[in-house]
Amino acid sequence: MPGLVRGMARTAAVVGTATATRNAVNRRQADKNAQAYAQATSAAYAQVEPPPQEQYAPAEYAPSPEEDMISQLERLGALKAQGLLTDEEFAAAKAKLLAS
Repeated sequence: MPGLVRGMARTAAVVGTATATRNAVNRRQADKNAQAYAQATSAAYAQVEPPPQEQYAPAEYAPSPEEDMISQLERLGALKAQGLLTDEEFAAAKAKLLAS
């Protein structure tokens, strides 16, 4: 019996050592994999260029037809008030503007 106990103890020691060694190797490999992944992702992000910012020229202000007509009527009124247009010329220009 004593030989059997020693044999079992030796087997348990071998199995325990093999398990500890396997666990250590697995941990080291997992650490290496994590480091490699971190390096690969940081290198990939470093290579990615941000998309170019498109430059747009500011849109020129185009008055709406109503605003344009109002400004033209105001201009005609100012010309009439200054005496540069007669009543007939003002009426004709106003009628032409409103007809368009």
